[in-house]
Amino acid sequence: MKNKNTYDVVVIGSGPGGYSAALRAAQLGFDTAVVEKDETLGGVCLNVGCIPSKALLDSSERYHHARRKMAEHGIEINDVRLDLGAMMSRKNKVVAELSKNLRQLLESSGIDIINGTARVEAPDRVHVTRNEQTGAKDRELGLAARYILLATGSLPNSLPGLDFDGKNIVTSTQALEFDAVPDRLGIVGAGYVGLELGSVWQRLGSRVTVMETLPQAAGSADGQVARTLTRLLKNQGMDIRLNTTVTQAEVKDSRIAVSVTAKDKAETLFFDRLLVSVGRHPRLDGLGLDDIGVEKDPDSGRIIVDAAYRTSVSSIYAIGDIIPGPMLAHKASAEGAAAAECMAGLPGEVNYDTLPSVIYTSPEAAGAGMTQEDAKKRKIPFLTGTYPFSGTGRARCFGETDGFVKLIVHETSDRILGVHIIGPRASDMIAQGVVAMESGTTAGGIARMVHSHPTFSEAMQEAAAAVRHKTGQIKG
Repeated sequence: MKNKNTYDVVVIGSGPGGYSAALRAAQLGFDTAVVEKDETLGGVCLNVGCIPSKALLDSSERYHHARRKMAEHGIEINDVRLDLGAMMSRKNKVVAELSKNLRQLLESSGIDIINGTARVEAPDRVHVTRNEQTGAKDRELGLAARYILLATGSLPNSLPGLDFDGKNIVTSTQALEFDAVPDRLGIVGAGYVGLELGSVWQRLGSRVTVMETLPQAAGSADGQVARTLTRLLKNQGMDIRLNTTVTQAEVKDSRIAVSVTAKDKAETLFFDRLLVSVGRHPRLDGLGLDDIGVEKDPDSGRIIVDAAYRTSVSSIYAIGDIIPGPMLAHKASAEGAAAAECMAGLPGEVNYDTLPSVIYTSPEAAGAGMTQEDAKKRKIPFLTGTYPFSGTGRARCFGETDGFVKLIVHETSDRILGVHIIGPRASDMIAQGVVAMESGTTAGGIARMVHSHPTFSEAMQEAAAAVRHKTGQIKG
């Protein structure tokens, strides 16, 4: 780090939002520093969230395929064994390499990286207590900044009666580090994280029970997609209990006794590990924001920002999990770049109406734009077009035919309002839907576009064609 303490922009937090903001600020000519409290860069997403969970999802799916699915391809594999330690080592290596690459990218862009805990002392000043392991001569450091950007991310929510102990009752962070496959794994919460980690450990041999208070799994996903995903995961052996409330958990003789209530019936379930995955809350403690007048929403505790991501203190900006909206890494990244552009007087913006989301189970589920339920609630005249993957040659060859592509289309303009996919490669295919909505492409436009054959993306073309059948643009 250069020997100085004055910057145009000081970013607090090096997660997807923070590092994206820093990189864009540097590109725009701002002298930029990033303050990160942890030794490794990348925040929750890279270190204990998106990346390690996807590494385990990929590894566990290969293990599952070796045990259950390769024979149908004419490949006999005998004596398949799990080396959990090697799997965890690979996951850790992926994380370490990406973190190292991120550091090199920031440094090569001329961005100073300061390891320490930040506190905002004034609208233009950040105090940093540097980590001991940095070996810095001066532990306390004052940074002057024209702009301060807050990108501190979030922490897991807890529930009364289910206190985390890091071993028996755990967060998603500890669920990525189990040293043995639990025989019985309980999961509180059927959102994205719960379903993904449940899939990991079920493939590796756990008997998984997911308990969800709401009548639908998969959060705010399109209802048809959520119901299909629930059915398919149940078919794989996952016990998903909706409309079920967990009231208490107690460790008894190395087992966890979990009290649940469903349809006014109470019972006790026993597990070896219990993952509590019921959302997250903004990480704001210790930043000193109340002292300088940064306003928060009294209900959510998130920071209130304007369209340019400015807080109530005009020189302080905020993005990501600490402001309203879904807690998604790519949302934070987009906001980070947009906030830096707004600092430079450019029209930085994020289109939240086309923000994609993905559940990396098998099959994957992805969506962007309005769900069918959204369109009904807003009384928008719409048509739907669906097409099953079982009808595509590529999916048949691949051996993954579950699921479908679904388009929500405005009835009169033919504009695409939403795209929802459950099936193979949904996480990649959703990008075509986002591009179509951002560019104003109609369902008829997609139906007329030539798609390579055979590919999964043909299901998107066929779903669009199904809408045209309904409108009479295609007779048949």
